[in-house]
Amino acid sequence: MDKVRSEILETGNPKIKSARILIEAAPSAIFAIIANPKRHQDFDGSSTITANISGPDELLLGSKFGMKMRLGITYWIRNTVVEYKKDELIAWRHLGHWRWRYELTDLGNGSTQVTESFDGTYAPAIAQVWLNLRKAYPWTQLAVAKTLVRLKSIAEAESR
Repeated sequence: MDKVRSEILETGNPKIKSARILIEAAPSAIFAIIANPKRHQDFDGSSTITANISGPDELLLGSKFGMKMRLGITYWIRNTVVEYKKDELIAWRHLGHWRWRYELTDLGNGSTQVTESFDGTYAPAIAQVWLNLRKAYPWTQLAVAKTLVRLKSIAEAESR
C-alpha cells in the first residue's frame, strides 16, 4: 500500500508554506474537526500541541482559544480566529500574528480538497527575525504536510 502524502504547494511567497490533500469526506465533517480546538492535538503534524487549555467547542470568527505547547520549552499560546466561512475557510493567529489557514473545496462527489497554509506575511519585523533564526519556514512546511495526512486519516475514519 502506498504511503499517504499531501502535496506541498509552491506559493511564490517564501513566507507562506502550503500543502493540500484530497479527503474522502464532506467539507462539513472535516470543518467540524478543524473548528474544534479540543481536536487540534489529534491532527497536529508538528507534534507541538500538548493540550487544549481554553476555548469553545466550535470556533467562529473572533473566537479565542488557548493551547499548551512544547517546542524545546513548554509554553502557552492564545489564538484568535481571524478568517471564517463555515465549512470553507478558517484561520487563526496568535501574538506573533502569523496565521494557520485551512481552505476546504467541496469537489461534489463526497470528497474535499483541503489546503493548509502557514502564513508569516502578517508577522511584524521582530517576529520575522525570530521565524528566520529558528528556521521556522522549512520546518513548518513539513509540519503542514504532516498535519493534512493526519487530518485525512481522522476525517475518513470518522466519516465511514
